[in-house]
Amino acid sequence: MENGSRKIVIVDDDRALRDRLQQVLEKAGYTVAQAPSGLRLLSLLEVDRPDLVLLDVAMSWIDGFELCRALKANRSYRAIPVVFISGRSADHDVQTGLGCGAAGYFIKPLDTQALLERVNELLTAPIAATH
Repeated sequence: MENGSRKIVIVDDDRALRDRLQQVLEKAGYTVAQAPSGLRLLSLLEVDRPDLVLLDVAMSWIDGFELCRALKANRSYRAIPVVFISGRSADHDVQTGLGCGAAGYFIKPLDTQALLERVNELLTAPIAATH
């Protein structure tokens, strides 16, 4: 499967960061959508299911940890990998993020090459059954 048929949603209230990540991911061949909030992500999930979600922790309405827990609790969305992109770098934040089901946690300012490598790993790995 080509990267272009793999969809990624970037959920972050920082438009400049979303735009920069979209450029990096599209250059790598992915289809990218942006959501400035968790609420917008929820509407995107219904319309155009992504293959991966890049998710900020600190957002209005619902924080990324709660949103990740909600996705992982939902049978329809639990198999979608979530990777956190956050300015929160304390060990307990990283552990909380991974503990709520995320497949990765990257601290801002982002190492976009390392992030892209993790995205590639997640989207090219064989799909495991999750029950």
